Amino acid sequence: MAFELPDLPYAHDALASKGMSAETLEYHHDLHHKAYVDNGNKLIADTEWDGKSMEEIITGTYDKSAVAQNGIFNNISQLWNHNQFWEMMGPGESKMPGELEKAIAESFGSVDEFKSQFSAAGAGQFGSGWCWLVKNADGSLAVTKTENGVNPLCFGQTALLGCDVWEHSYYIDFRNKRPAYLTNFLDNLVNWENVASRM
Repeated sequence: MAFELPDLPYAHDALASKGMSAETLEYHHDLHHKAYVDNGNKLIADTEWDGKSMEEIITGTYDKSAVAQNGIFNNISQLWNHNQFWEMMGPGESKMPGELEKAIAESFGSVDEFKSQFSAAGAGQFGSGWCWLVKNADGSLAVTKTENGVNPLCFGQTALLGCDVWEHSYYIDFRNKRPAYLTNFLDNLVNWENVASRM
């Protein structure tokens, strides 16, 4: 069964007042995300991965020893990443639920320190990639960064929050100011209730 491009969980212009324009969402979701869907479906057709879940394909095709990942991994992993990304943001006011705030404070010392580490991971990711708040198998929280389409599933982690730091995610609105994009993401765009639901 072929994968499909999910609808955005909000209108294209729903995040505009919070720093992510309708134009960005039109390019990022309607073109970039759709390309991962289309290319991924073509690549898995008539292979052992046809009919498998995204998670099975990602963990089954990730090669930790490879300098570059194969096309199936790249496209399906980016499809999964973006499916999560849209849900991790929202147009409404979002307050960090107490359980999540407590877990973050216990892991990082404070919410501000978590935000500092998350932003530093995203700003410090050379080239394209993602930064993440993850839950490890032992229940601890950590901030990580990954190159290109690699994601926490590859390391047995649960993705609680992820931010796309490929240039197409911020260049229309922030040009080359990736740190400003990351600050805006954390302060204005994150749907903290969604993040907490992943705990």
